[in-house]
Amino acid sequence: MNIIFWIIVGIIAGWLAEQIMGRNHGLLTNLIVGIVGAVIGGFLANALGFAWGGWIGSTIVATIGAIILLFLLGLVKRRA
Repeated sequence: MNIIFWIIVGIIAGWLAEQIMGRNHGLLTNLIVGIVGAVIGGFLANALGFAWGGWIGSTIVATIGAIILLFLLGLVKRRA
């Protein structure tokens, strides 16, 4: 059940980040961006001392991480 939770949170977080950043990706890319964003967001939340749990907290943290990921990828893309 845990893997299903992370897949759903990843898709939602990736989609939300895509909408906020004005990008257009597919479902698989949203999933990847959301899961990587969850790792980034979880690392940052832990480093800052935040403990967010449950669906809503996990989705918020993953979305913030996904936004950071898309922002950094945009910077790298512009330089290339």
